[in-house]
Amino acid sequence: MNVNYTKMHGTGNLILVVDRRHGGGSPPSPEQLRELGDAATGPGFDQLMWIEACDDPAIAARYRIFNRDGSEVQQCGNGVRCVASHLANENGHAQAFTLLSPAGPVDARVDDDGLVAVSMGTPEFEPGRIPFVAERRASRYTITAGDAEVDACVVSMGNPHCVLHVDDVDAAPVDELGALLERHERFPERTNVGFAHIHDRRRMDLRVFERGVGETAACGTGACAAVVTGQNLGLLDEAVDVRLPGGQVVVSWRGGSEPVWLTGNAEYISEGIMDL
Repeated sequence: MNVNYTKMHGTGNLILVVDRRHGGGSPPSPEQLRELGDAATGPGFDQLMWIEACDDPAIAARYRIFNRDGSEVQQCGNGVRCVASHLANENGHAQAFTLLSPAGPVDARVDDDGLVAVSMGTPEFEPGRIPFVAERRASRYTITAGDAEVDACVVSMGNPHCVLHVDDVDAAPVDELGALLERHERFPERTNVGFAHIHDRRRMDLRVFERGVGETAACGTGACAAVVTGQNLGLLDEAVDVRLPGGQVVVSWRGGSEPVWLTGNAEYISEGIMDL
């Protein structure tokens, strides 16, 4: 089966958008995903966003998310911005609509300047719902990883995140410590690992080791996780500029049951056809 795709990026996070609202079919197998995700054997991507039609007239489309290691995940902030931009481009103008993710509904707004704002849901701090193994809920947890003990904040943004505060993101052991924490026994479904440096109440640097991918140029849910855990510690304001290796996003949260909003770019790279 020949399938069209659009390759995009959100803050440098490589996204393959596959729109099957009118074509149907099944997503690639894990083996196919690994081949397609490797730039040596396929178009290459960090995440593949598989768009499907939705019977609910209030929902513009639904989507599924696959990492390049073949795993399926619940949410991807940079990916959903690319999906929203792809759908808006069909009509050639800015618009607002609702999408359905595996983690629940997502409101999206595409502005005339091309920036895309998406609601990423309410953060979940209860350990069992992240999931994270802990006797009780806390703002920070001590985790033993290899020979190191680290203080980490843990949250779910539709997917699990572990956030460490560091003095310098450039010097942070992202690959080594990220790999240890991603598969740590206290994260039954593995986790994304963020290394954050807070400059002041409105500015943060961040690198993220993504579950099933490794370090990427950006991670939208990782930016949300880093900001809401920092807010939970009283260190950050309502809106924060987050600088990642691939660019900058803005994360805002009013607290409580309010959704977290993620705003950033979604850029077209190329189009192609793949054989599934």
